[in-house]
Amino acid sequence: MITDSACIFCKIVAGDIPCFKLWEDERTLAFMDINPANPGHALAIAKNHAPDIFSLPPADLAAAAATAQRVALALRAVLAPAGINLVQANGPAAAQSVPHLHIHILPRRADDGLALNWEPIPGDMAAIGELAARVRAAIV
Repeated sequence: MITDSACIFCKIVAGDIPCFKLWEDERTLAFMDINPANPGHALAIAKNHAPDIFSLPPADLAAAAATAQRVALALRAVLAPAGINLVQANGPAAAQSVPHLHIHILPRRADDGLALNWEPIPGDMAAIGELAARVRAAIV
């Protein structure tokens, strides 16, 4: 397993820091966030250390997504929230708080005060199409 001795999530995976564990398998761990944005806020992480989506093997990303879904289903059954956000951030500008791939599972209530959404503003279709062509060309 790939680890980083300075990473808090790697320390949780190793059992050096306790957590409120929800689920664990060979590739992932899910636990309650101890600084919850809302009641039920949980995290699904890949056990292998990778700072972000760009450096995580696809199989570990798929496993983390499956674990996030498993936990979201359980949170829905227990809390009956009005909705659930899955949030995965990469880099400081995206507000990534811990440089270890993780997915926030956030139960939501109407008017809970969390600002994760934005107002849709119609884009320039020509610019969007040009950018789409450039991105398609870069997909490997």
